[in-house]
Parts: sequence; structure tokens; C-alpha cells
Amino acid sequence: MKIHQVAFGAIACLISAVGVHAQDINTIAKVNSSGTIVLGVRDSSAPLSYTLGNSKYLGYHIELCENIVKALFPKANVRYQVVTSQNRMPLVQNGTIDMECGSTSNTAVRKEQVDFAHTTYITEARYAVKANSGITRNEDLAGKTIVTTTGTTLVPRLRKLEKDGLKFNLVLARDHAESMLLVDQGRADAFAMDDNTLAGNIANLKNPQDYKIVGTPLGKEPIALMLRKNDPAFKQAVDSHIKKLMDSGELRKLFDKWFMSPIPPSNTSLNLPFPASLQAAFQAPNNDPAETYGN
Repeated sequence: MKIHQVAFGAIACLISAVGVHAQDINTIAKVNSSGTIVLGVRDSSAPLSYTLGNSKYLGYHIELCENIVKALFPKANVRYQVVTSQNRMPLVQNGTIDMECGSTSNTAVRKEQVDFAHTTYITEARYAVKANSGITRNEDLAGKTIVTTTGTTLVPRLRKLEKDGLKFNLVLARDHAESMLLVDQGRADAFAMDDNTLAGNIANLKNPQDYKIVGTPLGKEPIALMLRKNDPAFKQAVDSHIKKLMDSGELRKLFDKWFMSPIPPSNTSLNLPFPASLQAAFQAPNNDPAETYGN
């Protein structure tokens, strides 16, 4: 499929121009020139983006990104770069990765630094707890230890919950896998995170039946592929292909594959139904931030 072709002279000018920031890179020109596109991926954000080891990455957003790359850059080599909650935005901004295919929530503050494609998932943040913990609601967490992952939107949400009167011990882990491990080991009582990430991490445990997701939602957040700012041609190309997948029903099929069917490695289904809020986003594609959802 032929898309925006940029003259090599223009590419050279772009690269050599004094004072040009990586944030202003023309991604289409960059990929066409290098023959390689770098996708930012997560290693423990199932079912959106995770690994089975041996540099094998999979998930709803991984497959979506690969579909986009095949359509826009059919001859490009694909390289995967693992990112964390802390470094994902800087690596997009400085040109290390070209598109982040992870689990990043679209917020007004983040949109000041990066851009987002059309919303492709909407999550509610709650808690993963042991099924026999007796914890079923937010109030049951008083005096308990809650873990969440550094650099995520759950940190300020939990701080707000604390200011509103719920007293608990907050622990920050370096990634989602460590957060889940602390609950599994009994070093934390609850893991606060997006429901899809919680379900994915529970499904990857040896004893998933021993856990449940509970609590009043801490907020509703749109999740989307993250792109550089000031790159309208690439954003338009990505959004156009996502809309095509929405209109054709292919993206809904992809959702059902990762959220309603057995997934590796345990071949357990997350059983997270297609939400009405996401149906609305599919019918009217947008990249509205979390603040527009009444959080």
C-alpha cells in the first residue's frame, strides 16, 4: 500500500536541521528512510501487550500495531523495544520508538507531551485481591497495604482516595509483574490498576482461581496507541487505518480474541465483555482524554 512518500532531500534537511527536536520527527519519512519501525511494547500488560519470553510479544495492542504497520509500511522491518511506565513517553518523544503499543491511558496532561491515536480500549481501575481476603469494596482497604505501579495514573488516583479519608499504606512497584507478585506473596493486600491489566496478570498466575477483582471503580480511562506530537501525517494514517478496522468489524473481532477467548500462556479467558463506552468510541472515533469521561 503506497502512502505519503517524502523526498530524501527533505529527510536529510529534517535530520540535519539545527535545533530540530526529536518530538518533531516526521515518522513516515523516518521509517521510509531507515526501512525499520520501532514499536514500544510492555512485558506484563496482558492482554494489551505482554511477553511469553524469547523476545515474543503479543496482545490486543501488539496485534493492532502489527496490522497498522503491515498496511502502512509493508516492506519495513519491525523492531520491538520494551518500555516501562516511567520511560515510555520520553522514548516516544526522543525518537527511540515510533509508536507505543502498550497500555497507556490518554490524559490531558500526557497530551501536552505526546499524542494518541483513536481510543481502542476503555478501562476501569479497581483492585486485584485474594479471593479469601474478605475485601470486596474500597472501605475494606482501610489500614491495608495497596500496591500500584510507578509512573501510572493510579498513583494520583490513590493519593486522592487517601485525601478523601481512606487511610492505607501505599507501595509503589517498578512494573505490573512486581505489583502482582507482592499480592501473591502476601506482602500487599491489593493491587490497584486497570481492570484489563489486573485480569491479564491474574490469568498468568498458577492459581488464577484464588484471585478476584473488586472495589468501586477509581475512574474510567481511555487507552490508545501513543504517538509523537506534531506529526499529523502519521497520526492521520494511523487513525484512518484504525477507523477502517472499526468500521469493518475487524477490531471488534480482535477484541473478542484477547478479552473473551482463552489466551496464552495459561489458555485462560479473561471474560471481559465489550463495554458500551468502547462501542460508542468505535461508532464515533476520537482521542478524547480521561477528563472527558467525568473522572
